[in-house]
Amino acid sequence: MVELGTWSLTRAALIILLLPRKPLTVPIDILSFPAPITSAGRQEGLEECGHISLPTSTVRLGDSITASCTISPNCSHLGPESQILWKLGTQLQLGERQLRLADGSQESTITLPPLNRPRDLLSCCLRWGNSVQILDQAELWAGYPPAAPHNLSCLMNLTTNSLICQWEPGPHNHLPTNFTLKSFKSRDNCQTQEDSILDCVPKDGDSHCSIPRRYLQLYQHMGIWVQAENALGTGKSPQLCLVPMDVVKLEPPTLWALAPSPEVAPPQPGCLLLRWELWKPSLYIEQKCELRHQPQLGEASWALVGPLLPETLQYELCGLLPSTAYALQMRCVRWPLPGQWSDWSPSLILTTAQQAPIVRLDTWWRQRQLDPRTADVQLFWKPVPLDKYSGQIQGYLVRPPGQTGAVPALCNTTELSCTFHLPSEAREVVLVAYNTAGTSHPTPVVFLESRGPPLTRLHTTARDPHSLWVGWEPPSPRPRGYVIAWGLGPPSPSSSNMTWKMEHNGNISRTLLQENIRPFQLYEITVTPLYQDTVGPSQHIYAYSQEMAPSHTPELHLKHIGKTWAQLEWEPQAPELGKSPLTHYTIFWTNAQDQSFFTTLNASSRGLVLHGLEPASLYHVRLMASSKAGATNSTSLTLMTLALEESELHILLGLFGLLVLLICLCGASRFCCRPSRKNPLWPSVPDPAHSSLGSWVPTIMVEEAFQLPSLRDPGMPPITKITVLEEEEKKPGPWESNDSSGTCGLPTLVQAYVLQGDPRTPSTQPQPPSSTNDQVFYGQVLGSPTGPGPGHYLRCDSTQPLLGGLTPSPKFYENVWFQNSPLGTPEPLVPNQEDDCVFGPLLDFPLLQGLQVHGVEGLGGI
Repeated sequence: MVELGTWSLTRAALIILLLPRKPLTVPIDILSFPAPITSAGRQEGLEECGHISLPTSTVRLGDSITASCTISPNCSHLGPESQILWKLGTQLQLGERQLRLADGSQESTITLPPLNRPRDLLSCCLRWGNSVQILDQAELWAGYPPAAPHNLSCLMNLTTNSLICQWEPGPHNHLPTNFTLKSFKSRDNCQTQEDSILDCVPKDGDSHCSIPRRYLQLYQHMGIWVQAENALGTGKSPQLCLVPMDVVKLEPPTLWALAPSPEVAPPQPGCLLLRWELWKPSLYIEQKCELRHQPQLGEASWALVGPLLPETLQYELCGLLPSTAYALQMRCVRWPLPGQWSDWSPSLILTTAQQAPIVRLDTWWRQRQLDPRTADVQLFWKPVPLDKYSGQIQGYLVRPPGQTGAVPALCNTTELSCTFHLPSEAREVVLVAYNTAGTSHPTPVVFLESRGPPLTRLHTTARDPHSLWVGWEPPSPRPRGYVIAWGLGPPSPSSSNMTWKMEHNGNISRTLLQENIRPFQLYEITVTPLYQDTVGPSQHIYAYSQEMAPSHTPELHLKHIGKTWAQLEWEPQAPELGKSPLTHYTIFWTNAQDQSFFTTLNASSRGLVLHGLEPASLYHVRLMASSKAGATNSTSLTLMTLALEESELHILLGLFGLLVLLICLCGASRFCCRPSRKNPLWPSVPDPAHSSLGSWVPTIMVEEAFQLPSLRDPGMPPITKITVLEEEEKKPGPWESNDSSGTCGLPTLVQAYVLQGDPRTPSTQPQPPSSTNDQVFYGQVLGSPTGPGPGHYLRCDSTQPLLGGLTPSPKFYENVWFQNSPLGTPEPLVPNQEDDCVFGPLLDFPLLQGLQVHGVEGLGGI
């Protein structure tokens, strides 16, 4: 049979218990089900089939244990190849070895891994087909030996007449542990044990136990200790040696307030009268008591008073704060013999007597003459406590000076103002505050005449919707203080709702008003300077802490309208109380295409003319009035401009056509006359007769003179040589041909001439090279001016244009070089490599077609 112990069964276990006794077959796929199996669920013929053997069922947590399971040969399901399985918790395991014993039984042993759970279930199983049959189960416990209990203490309770001991059990050991309170009697300070006392066993989970009075000797020593025991060991606490009466604990006394009586004088301010009653069973015990008190409000700590002897039974506690509630508690102890303090008694709440008010009364008044002999006075005051423990004020008295309490007072009120009548010659009254303990010091109120200098430049500024700054310029001499009063202004002023305060510093120039200030209300503020023996005239100002936006906006009206304009006007509204004054107007208008426009006007404007409107168009116009507090919109005004007449349309169309024609002409002329155009409509040929070629002389380099061997005769005059300067590089036009491949004959006599001054004058002196960069050698004209054939030129390979619009020099592959021999046989002529020039006919050079060479009459034979 498997011992179940005291642990609860799961629902599955309960179901098994209720089923009939049938063979317990557990499929392999549900072996992890954690429900414990009992002997009631086994097959009837398998009850004695298997048995688990353990050296112990309880081990230390973390230790291993070896178990064995023996299957009887009488087991009907035991075959020669039957396999014994083990199951620890929900884990199915194989045994370490399985043996067949001599009597035919089979035994399987297993060494379990270190147990890391305080409680587990070990099962021995037999494989039976596709299922597993549980043969036996054993419960394993793991934990620690019990620790020694500590902090053992005992008290003799006279109420229950027993010795109560308590202790701390120590850390939890995961095992069922039994505690026992053991004790004995002794006569020599517990050195020897005389009589044992019956063990005291506490209830489960308790850490205290009581020894009844019948087992005690109240004035004899006792040895007491606590023993803890579980399956792994035993622990003992240190032994406690005591006399029961030396540890007696009394019950606390009961506190009472001392009732007033004719024999007992009332307590002074700051004092309390109280009494107490001792616990009746402790009346025969000598004892002393302690009293502690604490203010009921606040965070003050307890204050201890004592020791108090119980014979007095009453006590006057002084040194307390007046008009303050206190909590009082008391406890007692056996004295002078040893004993234990009782618990603190329940709190008693008492309030100290109050004292007379200790205040300063700030006063202000308003006075008006009713008739020549009577004045109506309205007196205001404010109490300012001079001591935080001042007595609570119950009322105020206003009396004429020098009068006693037998004469009725002018005012006896709990309010902070009073109205009364005085004779016109009266200039002073006396004001006091009172309570049950007495009255405050009298405050004289002198009605001074206004003869001081007034304030200047009184002004206000709102700090927020519930406060106002009031400022002024102090007069000279400086006042000793100021009285500031404020209340609702017109149209509903009320002096009864007036609020005021007094500033005792005469050097200040502003003050903050925070009482009874609400937004959107008009307040009348009065400031009065106070001097030594007089007052100054009061100054008034009206102010708002917060103003509202305008409640409505002036209504827009259309005064006149045209085709492209509209004149609007409006009538400004009267100023409103509580409304901020207007700062500006904003006009918005929107056309049919939802395009919006606006303009801003100052607050003094009364109208506006809208310009730039479209004819026969619909517009929506709105007026917005703005102030510092906000803005308000008016209702929308819808208007439509006038349409254009038929004659006006014709004029506009004609003007538009002329404008388009003018634009087209300007564009065409600019297109045709643009000098940078690559393909002009006509060729741009320079006119040599009107050029500056005749007056411009380039510098002739020595290496530029092209000499032939037949020209060495000094008697022959030179022919013309032309050097051209180009100003800017331009691309050639389409009419300029670059074809210079034609063959031309060379002249028989060649001489260089310079076109400068008289053309008949030969140039025999070469000019020095020029230092400027604006002269470029372009070409040389070769040949006789009287010859029958056309002239030829020697052209340099320059990329710069001639006179700003000519074709640049052809490339080297575009020219053919020729030279005539003296016998007229064409021979190739090698040009000067430094000049990089080529030959060609003058017809290919448009500038030289109009060239006339003079002064060559002597060259007829050339």
